[in-house]
Amino acid sequence: ASRARRRVRGQAPATGPDLARQRDVVHAYLAASRDGDFDALVTLLHPDVVLHADGEALPTGVPVALRGARSVARGAYPAAARIPDTRPALVNGSAGLVMAPGGRLFLVLDFTYAADGLITAIDVIANPDRLRHVHVAVLHAD
Repeated sequence: ASRARRRVRGQAPATGPDLARQRDVVHAYLAASRDGDFDALVTLLHPDVVLHADGEALPTGVPVALRGARSVARGAYPAAARIPDTRPALVNGSAGLVMAPGGRLFLVLDFTYAADGLITAIDVIANPDRLRHVHVAVLHAD
């Protein structure tokens, strides 16, 4: 359903140069998160970015929704400890991130991108039922 909504909105999974740009953004997002570079993280996010996180992704167990680049960037810091287990991947056909400690898929960051490459939405998927419906593949370097 999410892929169909993206196609309708003109945000279908990218190929070619768009996928290369997405890959660059994902690597920059991972580096900024790892390095604690708040300003670099904000530059990758659309000003009106929206983040939705499953409760299973958070210590509180309560789902969260954040709006705005600065708010979403601040929300990324609690996950910094998980960075060593985080890898770029194709998530439902677009560049995203997966966390798989010990090789077991735990969490997926499914990004939606604007035409300029900025991240417009982040769906943090950790609910086991939702994870079963996510298509994840290795993201190869060019």
